Amino acid sequence: MVHPGSVRHRTLGGHTLSHVSTPTSAPPQPASTHILGRWVRPILVANLVAEVGIVVTGGIVRLTGSGLGCSTWPECQPGSFTPVRTSASEYHDLVEFGNRTLTGVLAVLAVLSVWAVVSTWPERRRLHLVAYGVLLGVVAQAVVGGITVRTGLNPWTVMFHFLVSMVLIGLSTTLVRGAQDDESGPGELTVHPLAHRLSWATAGVGLVVLALGVVVTGSGPHSGDADTPARTGFEPRFVSWMHADAVMLFVGLVIATIVAVRLTSTTARTKRVWDVVLYVTVAQGFVGYAQYFAGLPELLVLLHMLGASLLVVALTRGILETRRLPV
Repeated sequence: MVHPGSVRHRTLGGHTLSHVSTPTSAPPQPASTHILGRWVRPILVANLVAEVGIVVTGGIVRLTGSGLGCSTWPECQPGSFTPVRTSASEYHDLVEFGNRTLTGVLAVLAVLSVWAVVSTWPERRRLHLVAYGVLLGVVAQAVVGGITVRTGLNPWTVMFHFLVSMVLIGLSTTLVRGAQDDESGPGELTVHPLAHRLSWATAGVGLVVLALGVVVTGSGPHSGDADTPARTGFEPRFVSWMHADAVMLFVGLVIATIVAVRLTSTTARTKRVWDVVLYVTVAQGFVGYAQYFAGLPELLVLLHMLGASLLVVALTRGILETRRLPV
């Protein structure tokens, strides 16, 4: 038995040759990987849950008319970063301040997500970009939120605020999905190329559905401020039916994608993920029609906003599952 660092002798042509063996070592691992360990995926999942959560709390702000509960930004009230309570104070400032506080939690989770991804997978540059995108998006959301307050809840900035949250949910879902992969770079398709393109077309129409949905909200009674409602000026019934027509097209594309995936997919997981897309779509459509015919009660509107967030999660996961190693 030869130990590392020992001298071995052998004879060649009458001459004795010596060879010094050197120890071999495994490729160095990032030190922080050992620190994070099993916490990587929980951090990324917590980040995703918080992104969905801030959409829900933002919906509560809007539905309770608390959008201007904090009258300025970055302070809540002039001269104070926290609500200034008086005997005449209502709950609106507390609701708005609670939503702002959650933004701070999001920022912490976004930083932790960057650290987790970069430390655990130093070679996966594409995944790094996604993590940094989440962090920059959280910062951008805070700025857009400030602009929204300072413009008196202009409906178009409110819409943009919501749609940026949808993008952040998509990126956060990508991080969670990426934590399941052991290699870097895009891998082979798990479905036929036409099915892959169809999934992207479905997601594109889904984005149109979301955009029309926020126009409907911005044209309806829940503008975000109880005292001075701000609306788009569109006729609510007209934009509601435009939204409904887009939903019908979207449902048809979801069904077509499921058929294509079932016929060509090489993995059972891809099929299951697209089944989930259909389940969320049907539930979201049911809530949407129910809220419309019930006169837009606050609870159903809030459930519809939650459903929009879950639909983005499902669609993002559906597209990613059409490849073995998407990021």
